[in-house]
Amino acid sequence: MDRDQGSQLEPSAETPFGDEETPKETGESPFPQIPPQDVITEPEVPDPFLLDEEGDALSEEERQVATTPTAVNSESQEHATPAHEISLLPQDASETATSIAPTSPAVDKNVPPLPSEESDKEEAPEISVPALIKPGMFLPIPNTDPLTTLLSKYIHPPEKRPVRDLSGEWQRSDFHTLVMTNSWRALARMARDHLVNTTPEDVAKILNLWYIRLSSLARLRLFNQTSAECTNLFAVLNAIEPPEDRAWLFDNILPFELEVMYARLKYWAGDHMGYLDALYALLYKCKTKARQAGREAAALATSSGTADVPVPTAKGDSVTAVMWKERAVRICLITASQLVEMNDLPAATKLLEPLCEQPNQPLTTDGAQEGTPNTSIPALRSALGRIYLQAGNLHLAARHFAAASKDPAVEPTMKEMNAALFACADGQWERASETLRGLLEKDAENGVAVNNLAVALLGQGKMQEGISVLENALRASPSSVVIAEPFLFNLSTLYELRYANAIEKKRELLVEVAKWSGDGLKTSCLKLPTN
Repeated sequence: MDRDQGSQLEPSAETPFGDEETPKETGESPFPQIPPQDVITEPEVPDPFLLDEEGDALSEEERQVATTPTAVNSESQEHATPAHEISLLPQDASETATSIAPTSPAVDKNVPPLPSEESDKEEAPEISVPALIKPGMFLPIPNTDPLTTLLSKYIHPPEKRPVRDLSGEWQRSDFHTLVMTNSWRALARMARDHLVNTTPEDVAKILNLWYIRLSSLARLRLFNQTSAECTNLFAVLNAIEPPEDRAWLFDNILPFELEVMYARLKYWAGDHMGYLDALYALLYKCKTKARQAGREAAALATSSGTADVPVPTAKGDSVTAVMWKERAVRICLITASQLVEMNDLPAATKLLEPLCEQPNQPLTTDGAQEGTPNTSIPALRSALGRIYLQAGNLHLAARHFAAASKDPAVEPTMKEMNAALFACADGQWERASETLRGLLEKDAENGVAVNNLAVALLGQGKMQEGISVLENALRASPSSVVIAEPFLFNLSTLYELRYANAIEKKRELLVEVAKWSGDGLKTSCLKLPTN
């Protein structure tokens, strides 16, 4: 959300750096029992986010398709005539045909081979898109940034200005180092150099490089350039012929993150309602794909005669359904964030409430051990409770925080942070300070706890102590702190409240930020005007 240039500090809700160490759990709940307030209830509305699980109701026609033994290929059934669906062998005979010895004397008669599983799958077409790797698709990246502009204006003589590398050279570093140092300019140029040297037949690699290029430009806050290049990309993709190849590319190769970025172009253009419409279209696509994959998995499992133990292909389809459901949840969270930014808090909470009712099943996907607790539900409840805090509804916030603290998958650090934020919202600044100091005793590099402790100290009128807490964290871990924009915003605000010559303190902060920060910092958090 855009921050006002006032004197209000911003508590953090997410950890921008460092791994948090978990404190000991306490037996009593940190949330007081607040009597429910009289609220005007709205009429019941349809669930804004409803994903069909295996037990969801299907129409009679869909149920017949999912339970028919011959429904092996749903796509072929859709276009088949009734005559093609009639089995030439009775069902009872077909089940025992393999166990009956042939009565014909021609026992050596040649029989056609059994169809392979791969023959039922759609073959990948050969796609070559030379237009995606043409140098004319890319715009030049500016060799300056807003931070350099501030240095030129406020730091004199020039010898005091830290040297910043704006060349974008990437040959002497690897990909991981560039990401960890926020070298987005070098990453954007690296992706461009690799793209122009890639063969046009390797479409998957080309699209992945395009995502690195566009996401790096967005991190640089070059939104106009990102929009122009992203528009060029999808103009080429939408012109692929024949239409069957284009549809196969969009369904199987195009990264989902590129579709999300293409929807975000409307946000960068200032069309927030259009952005919500584009997100809803992606949500509808995810739900449709999840239903389709689930029906195909059920049909294949039924046709194999082992509905309880799916065949490998059906298992793959069920994994596909889970993937699309996870993507739908991501789109739902992005939409809720946009609604919060638009200050439509009731709509954001109404969108997130149904997600908290999903079953908290253990994770069994690749990369996680079987039975690993699913921490998404307590994290979602914590986020929802913080939205209610922002809306001023302490009763519902306490209810969600209490539910999150009782979840066996919740991290103790999250419980303590929720308790501290609730105490701040309830005006219990001393209690919040004690809780946050306890977190810092366990993990001194917990940036969120440091930032929120400064806010709690300001609530008690201890501005100098709050400044000391933030400055100590800056000296201890400068490379991690300077990328946290709420941290810099709060420190600049405390300087304005505490010192008459706050401009000098902010100049010193500017020099430290220029030494340690990478590309793409939002310089408004320093509260130094550029004009």
